[in-house]
Amino acid sequence: MITCHKCAKENQDHYKFCLGCGSELPRDISPKPFSPQTPPHGIRAVSQAAGGFDTAATDPPPQFVPAAGTGATGAAGAAGAAGAGVAKSEPPTTRPAHAPSAPPPAAATNVSCPQCGHDNTASNLFCGACGYRLQGISAPRQPAAKTSIASPQDMAPALATVSLTALRADGSDAGTFQVSSPETSIGRETGAIFSGDSYLSPHHATLSIQAGGRAFIRDEKSLNGIYRKLERDVPVELNDGTTFRIGQEIVRFESLKSEPPTADGVERFGSPRHDAIGRLVLVIGREQVGNAFLVPATGMHLGRERGEVLFPEDGYVSGLHCRIGTEGDQLYLTDLGSSNGTFVRIDSELELHTGDVLLMGQQLFRITVNT
Repeated sequence: MITCHKCAKENQDHYKFCLGCGSELPRDISPKPFSPQTPPHGIRAVSQAAGGFDTAATDPPPQFVPAAGTGATGAAGAAGAAGAGVAKSEPPTTRPAHAPSAPPPAAATNVSCPQCGHDNTASNLFCGACGYRLQGISAPRQPAAKTSIASPQDMAPALATVSLTALRADGSDAGTFQVSSPETSIGRETGAIFSGDSYLSPHHATLSIQAGGRAFIRDEKSLNGIYRKLERDVPVELNDGTTFRIGQEIVRFESLKSEPPTADGVERFGSPRHDAIGRLVLVIGREQVGNAFLVPATGMHLGRERGEVLFPEDGYVSGLHCRIGTEGDQLYLTDLGSSNGTFVRIDSELELHTGDVLLMGQQLFRITVNT
């Protein structure tokens, strides 16, 4: 057993997180040695005859032991006979070699962790494998069997189902959320794998499924938005107001526009920048921006070690992460094979395809559309 250093609850040796408080358990504790609980002098061997008793002449006759379920009356009668010292002349009743045993107690219903799928007992507050909070999650109910007559609506083609698989930092699966309804709300109030992420809005997004196997996701004016991961070396359009994310940096592109004259016809004073087509601003809070970088007409690179804009203190940014370039009059953003990817915030309803990776809150989800 491993004792939690925070709440002192004992946990089994293979658990990684405490079942009482969810804290990570120490891993440097070796399992306790096995103790057989056997007396040092051993146990005297007993030879069994056909009736189940010792046939040695030196042993006294066995006492009758009432079988389970005889009740208090049988136990009291046996005790009274022993106290009075009454010897019975009848031969002892032979007990069957295999007495019927009481039925085993019903097993407690387990609760499957929605994040990692580990089976936990119903009394666990936290998952023993990943530490996910299980409070409020009930055991799955078995659907009641019912007989129904097929209706014309039942004969209609079934809608597709969408699987949102949460991804850990190492890329492994952490849990799957199945969506089969025509419209499903996703957010912190939805529960399951979303309830523990405080960066999700209560009603963050709506996932809709349409006939023909098409699925869409729509941002419901959430605070932190929805981001889609770009494919490597596949450029996407970068328009005025487009927000993208590399590592922990949130960047917004803004076009440089000349200010119009005032209402009385006065031209605004300023130096024109013919060599710049826009600027990148770092979003550091709600309606707050930090540093700004001019985007030249020749384009620029962003990274941790190489490029015109560097983020040397962000370990989630690759050495050379992405490129901003022009083709004709259009500006494009391209991921250059970064380790953690480049994500663009969606500003309208987005159609989902199998293999898409979405960033919502602090969680990554891989999309699978099952038609």
